[in-house]
Amino acid sequence: QLKLVNPSQYRFEHLVTQMKWRLQEGRGEAVYQIGVEDNGLLVGLSEEEMRASLKTLRRMAEKVGADITVLREREVDYDSDVPRKITEVLVRKVPDNQQFLDLRVAVLGNVDSGKSTLLGVLTQGELDNGRGRARLNLFRHLHEIQSGRTSSISFEILGFNSKGEVVNYSDSRTAEEICESSSKMITFIDLAGHHKYLKTTIFGLTSYCPDFAMLVVSANTGIAGTTREHLGLAMALKVPFFIVISKVDLCSKATVERTVKQLERILKQPGCNKLPLLVNSDDDAVTAAQQFAQSPNITPIFTLSSVSGENLDLLKVFLNILPPLTNSKEQEELMQQLTEFQVDEIYTVPEVGTVVGGTLSSGICREGENLVVGPTDDGKFLRLKVCSIQRNRSACRVLRAGQAATLALGPFDRSLLRKGMVMVSPEMNPTICSVFEAEIVLLFHATTFRKGFQVTVHVGNVRQTAIVEKIHGKDKLRTGEKAVVCFRFIKHPEYLKIGAKLLFREGVTKGIGHVTDLQAITTKENGLEESLGPGHLSF
Repeated sequence: QLKLVNPSQYRFEHLVTQMKWRLQEGRGEAVYQIGVEDNGLLVGLSEEEMRASLKTLRRMAEKVGADITVLREREVDYDSDVPRKITEVLVRKVPDNQQFLDLRVAVLGNVDSGKSTLLGVLTQGELDNGRGRARLNLFRHLHEIQSGRTSSISFEILGFNSKGEVVNYSDSRTAEEICESSSKMITFIDLAGHHKYLKTTIFGLTSYCPDFAMLVVSANTGIAGTTREHLGLAMALKVPFFIVISKVDLCSKATVERTVKQLERILKQPGCNKLPLLVNSDDDAVTAAQQFAQSPNITPIFTLSSVSGENLDLLKVFLNILPPLTNSKEQEELMQQLTEFQVDEIYTVPEVGTVVGGTLSSGICREGENLVVGPTDDGKFLRLKVCSIQRNRSACRVLRAGQAATLALGPFDRSLLRKGMVMVSPEMNPTICSVFEAEIVLLFHATTFRKGFQVTVHVGNVRQTAIVEKIHGKDKLRTGEKAVVCFRFIKHPEYLKIGAKLLFREGVTKGIGHVTDLQAITTKENGLEESLGPGHLSF
C-alpha cells in the first residue's frame, strides 16, 4: 500500500474487506508494506503520513479483530529534503474457528550439535548453563538423561501471540495455556542425531510430514557425522530447511566463519543448488522468512548460542514471521476428501484406554465418529469409534486435514494396532497391497543391487522390510542409477498411495523414489471385522 491517510468511509470499508480476504488467504496472517507503490516502486512516506497511515491500519485491524506489529522500517533515498520511510507491518488474527496456525519444524543435526538444548532454551525461556540443563525437560527416557542423547521423537511447542510475542513455559504455563494464548504455534519435532537411531529419524521425517526442517550444526565441530546424511534426507523428501549454527560462545569468530564457509560451499554444490543467506540482523531475519517461503532455494543460516543467548532473538523473529506452506484454498480441498488418519504412535492411558497419535492427512475427523482401522496382518480392517480428540495436549472437537493429534479409542484392543496403519472412513474402500512398484534412484550401494535383495522401506508412516522381486529392464543396479523396481512386503500388506515418496535403506545402501503402481488386494474379499474382545465376529 502506498499510503492510507484519512480514507473516506467507502474506501475504509473497501480496505477492511481487502484485509479480511488477505488474512483468510494467508490463514490468519498478512504482511503490509506501507510506502511502496503497487508496481513495487519504493516511494516512502514522510513522518506525518506514516503516522496517519499506521493509525488507519490499526483502525482496520481493530475492525477485523486482528493485531498489528511493526516488523521493520527503513529510510529510502528519494529526491526530497524530508526523510522518507517504508514500514513493514505484520497483521495477525486468531482465526474465527479458533484454529491457530500450526507449523511443524523437524530438528535435524549430528549428535552433540545442541538440538535438544536449543529447543529447551526456546520453549522453556531460560538460557542453558553450558552443561545441558535446558534439555532435561525434553527427554522421555531415563537412558536419555544418563547419556544425554535423544533416542526417541519428542514434541515441543512454542507459541506466538497475535502481537508477535513469544508464549512459552517461562511463566510456568501448562501446554493448554500456551495453546489458548497463541495465535500461531510451532511444533518442534526433536529427532535423534546419533547414527544408531537413524531409522527413528527417518520415521520422524516421513510420517510426521514437517513443513520445515531446522538443521543444527555445532560451530566448533562443523559438518561431521550424520550432518550430511540429514541434509540429504531433507532434500530427498523435499522439506525446505534452514540452518542454525550453535555453540558460537565456545569458539573464536574465525572458527564460526570457517563453519559458515564450509556450509556455504556444500549448499552451493551442484547437487544442492541452494542460496545461503546469513542472518545478522532483524532486517535479515524478516527478509529471510519472506523469501524462504516463496522460493525453496534460499537457505537462511543463523549463528547463535544457547548459553549466552546471542542472536536467539533473530531466530524467534524468523519463526514468528514464517508463513505456512499451504494456503487456505489447498487446505479446503483436502478437507473435502474422505477422512484418513495415519497412526504413528500407540499408547495405553489409564482410565482412557487405547490412544493413537498421528496426522490427519485428509478430510475432517469429529468426536464420536465411526472409522475403520487397518490393514491387520491378514489384510482386514476393523471398526472402531473415536471417543475424544486432543491437539497439543488440549481437547479439541474437530480435527482438520494436515493437523496432528491424539485420538482416544476407548476399550479397543491395543495388540491389534501397530505403527503404519491408517484409520479411514468406512466408505473409502482403501487399497492395500503387498506387492508394489516404485521408480527409484540408488543413492549409495557397496556392490550391485539385484533381485532378492532385502531393504527397509519407508513410505509415509509405513516402515517395513521388503524384498526386491524384479528390476525392470536391468539385471542389477549400481550407485546413481535409476530404475523401476518391484518390491514385496515380507510381513503384512500395507496401505499405500500412488505417487507417495519412498525412502529405503539397508546398512550403507540408500535410495529414494516414488510409488508408481500397486497390485491391490481388494478389501471386499477380506471383509470388515468387528473387534469384540478375544473372539472375532465377521459379518
